[in-house]
Amino acid sequence: MIGAYLLVLLVSAGTTAALIPVALRVARRVGAIAMPNDRKVHDRPTPQFGGPAMMVGVMAGVGTAAFLGQFRAMFESPANIVGVLVSAMMIVAVGAIDDIREVSAPAKVAGIVLAGSVLVLSGLSIVNLPLPILGFTVLSPDMAALVTVLLILVVTNAVNLADGLDGLASGMMAIASGAFLLYAVKLDDSGALTRGNVGPLIAVVTLGVCLGFLVWNFHPAKIFMGDSGALLLGLLMASASVAVGGQSDDSFTGQSWFFFAPIVIPLLILGVPLVDMTFAIVRRTTSGVGFATRDKDHLHHRLLRLGHGYRQTVVLLWAWTALLCAFALYPAITGKSTLMIPIAAAAGALALFTMLAPLVNRRAREVDRELDEEIDRKRVEYEIRRSGSVPVVDSAQVAEAGCADQGVGRVDSDADPGPRAQMMVPVTRVPAGREVGDLRPRWASGHDRPAGERPSAPAGR
Repeated sequence: MIGAYLLVLLVSAGTTAALIPVALRVARRVGAIAMPNDRKVHDRPTPQFGGPAMMVGVMAGVGTAAFLGQFRAMFESPANIVGVLVSAMMIVAVGAIDDIREVSAPAKVAGIVLAGSVLVLSGLSIVNLPLPILGFTVLSPDMAALVTVLLILVVTNAVNLADGLDGLASGMMAIASGAFLLYAVKLDDSGALTRGNVGPLIAVVTLGVCLGFLVWNFHPAKIFMGDSGALLLGLLMASASVAVGGQSDDSFTGQSWFFFAPIVIPLLILGVPLVDMTFAIVRRTTSGVGFATRDKDHLHHRLLRLGHGYRQTVVLLWAWTALLCAFALYPAITGKSTLMIPIAAAAGALALFTMLAPLVNRRAREVDRELDEEIDRKRVEYEIRRSGSVPVVDSAQVAEAGCADQGVGRVDSDADPGPRAQMMVPVTRVPAGREVGDLRPRWASGHDRPAGERPSAPAGR
């Protein structure tokens, strides 16, 4: 079975990666370009049309699984998998329209709800709602449809809001889908899933398209996934959660801590984007602006302002996602809690790094700047000793350094006539608080002085 999952993974990843160049050309032709602005952090126009290529990757992975005997049970009654594919194509279409021409928030929500409704009509909905302490609750058909659509709406928006840096959303979803695949396979092997449950297949296909897209999306990104890709990943993760968490048997749930109910584990795995979305809702509600109002206060924006580098911010959020996955999965898979202390220690170390690394980086930059200034100072002193001449700087540099009234002389007009005559600053008279290295030397002629030629002494010396 592992070989079958690996083959589906490779086909999904390879197809997605191979189609990105086509997506780039289509994006430029239809105008699906993300332009830099005050809310975004990228500095050049970048195509944002990854969703269609990822959708083809999903279909390729599912098509490969259809020919493998290990997945035969999932296709004996194909309503669920067909429903996932149809709803995925619908949500990619909604996102693609938004990538080309921005769609209003209500229209986008309507498209997500419509895609979720198709998923429910295909028979994929939360039937059993396992809750901490309360145990299993069997939902009525109407309530099951409502909870399923709400879950899809929440997860898709969480992934979309997290897609703010190169490789961030695709990397987090790769980690989350990989962890969820392990959990789903464990449930399936334990007999907790109904025969033909499509959850494990959706998880492995999601992992494949994320890895294939990440090849092109990591910083500096050649392409963004756009709303079409972010909404697709959110729908796939929500669909896998519904298939596994909402249709599992309580016999397996009782083997682990009561808190790790199947419907709660997907929420922990998606903890980083869900927390980011929760903060966004609270922040925008308290400030009196609409939820759809974009800002630069997401978790990745805050880490950047804290002083982390671009790639460091992305890797940090990947690490937090991996820690949450480990925290959720280890007790659920093993039935033990012996790894909780190491996980807690790793979380503490990661928290310290998140807070203290910017301070270390800032000090390192200050040391580098001091070293650069010292090198400049030594270079100027060496030039003075070697040539016996005083270097000159542009008048703009002099004014910037506050040297205009510090007894600065001018080059002798006989030695350097014309408009190229420039201000000269004696090294010994640099104003207090300024370094010699702050004044970049140039000779009065604007060029290197020929060897052997004695410069004229500046007036006033």
